[in-house]
Amino acid sequence: MTRSMVLIVLGMLQLGCAAQTYRKINGVSFVASREKVAQEHVQEVVRLNATHAAVMPFGFMRETNKPILVFNSDRQWFGETRDGITQYVGMLHQNGIEVMMKPQIWIRGGEFTGKLTMQSEEDWKRLESDYTDFIMTYASAAAELKIGLFCIGTELESFVKNRPEFWKELIRKVRSVFPGKLTYAANWDEYGRTPFWEDLDYIGIDAYFPLSGEQTPSVAALKSGWQQHKTQIASLAELKDKPILFTEYGYRSSDYAAKRPWEEGEDEKVNLTAQANATRAILEEFWKEDWFAGGFIWKWFLLHKESGGDQDARFTPQNKPAQMVIRDFYKQN
Repeated sequence: MTRSMVLIVLGMLQLGCAAQTYRKINGVSFVASREKVAQEHVQEVVRLNATHAAVMPFGFMRETNKPILVFNSDRQWFGETRDGITQYVGMLHQNGIEVMMKPQIWIRGGEFTGKLTMQSEEDWKRLESDYTDFIMTYASAAAELKIGLFCIGTELESFVKNRPEFWKELIRKVRSVFPGKLTYAANWDEYGRTPFWEDLDYIGIDAYFPLSGEQTPSVAALKSGWQQHKTQIASLAELKDKPILFTEYGYRSSDYAAKRPWEEGEDEKVNLTAQANATRAILEEFWKEDWFAGGFIWKWFLLHKESGGDQDARFTPQNKPAQMVIRDFYKQN
């Protein structure tokens, strides 16, 4: 074999390796429940052609300016605890579904976690201590369960802004026990200011970008609305030399679903087409890009038959046209 032929063969092998590296994460956000996970629940994730599921143990806080974080408590739902997550992950892995562990905070009344700000150094220290315990509990569990991806936080902009050195040290601690890939789930209007992307493996974004003020925008209009955001996202991926991961993406099945996608109001008018169009637009616009790793649809409930449906205006795509959009797209990608 000539030298030129050897180089061609080596190049083809390298391209094959690269193709494996860029396999897309076709994910669902697997919502915690009071129930244990049964095969029938996971089978619906398999039918969606999903390759990944985010499991989400929760910690709870009373207020945005009080530091105490409660987690892994017998007062929580089964799926929000360490034992519950262990059972969930076991069932998902048995079905060939890979997992992202994504511990999250819930503040009473649904207060936005991005506003979490302490009023004294003592309170900041207490929050840091509690949050470290929370994250390290689940990082060690993720290692034991052979999970491949771990998310160190979700939409915590003020906490990150005020205590950047804490986050750098937290990442070092997590890496000391967890051998897999790391990300952080930055809110759509936060990701450009997150200071530690260099220390992680993926730039994680909860992708609730405003795209259109129309009641039922077309796929074409939604793709047009993406262009400015997409350019900025791609620029950051190039600058940091990190792939982009949509740690959450999704839309309500309601009128004006793409106007303020982060909101979930009451008594919204059901609009299944708006959700399906927005879902198709984001999948077609991003999954083709080499710098894009994939994403996790928000959100997927265990009890599939009772979830979603044509009278539901909330985020889940279950039993709606958007589910078919995702299923068919995930099958091809």
